[in-house]
Amino acid sequence: QVQLVESGGGLVQAGGSLRLSCAASGDTLCIHAMGWYRQTPGKERELIAGITTAGSTNYTDSVKDRFSLSRDNAKNTLILQMNSLKPEDTAVYYCNAVSRCAGSRYMSDWGRGTQVTVSP
Repeated sequence: QVQLVESGGGLVQAGGSLRLSCAASGDTLCIHAMGWYRQTPGKERELIAGITTAGSTNYTDSVKDRFSLSRDNAKNTLILQMNSLKPEDTAVYYCNAVSRCAGSRYMSDWGRGTQVTVSP
């Protein structure tokens, strides 16, 4: 199992930037992929950016060219740099890790989320 702790959310004006961090602990060597999701009230949680252990990244169209993923492998931390933020980016952002240790089933673990609010 992987434990995830997000940080870096907050209030920012439209056009501004925020940097979210997701610190992973536990079975980090078993991680296959990590990603950032976001959720607004009444809507399903959506994947906005993901990265595999090989370093392959993917982004949903609404954040492409504005958000970027990076990893600090020494600190087991996933970073989401968010630029040119828009009010519609307002949501709770969750970090997710998919892992599978030898002989075990796939696990999907979540952080508690961090609120991002973008004012007009």
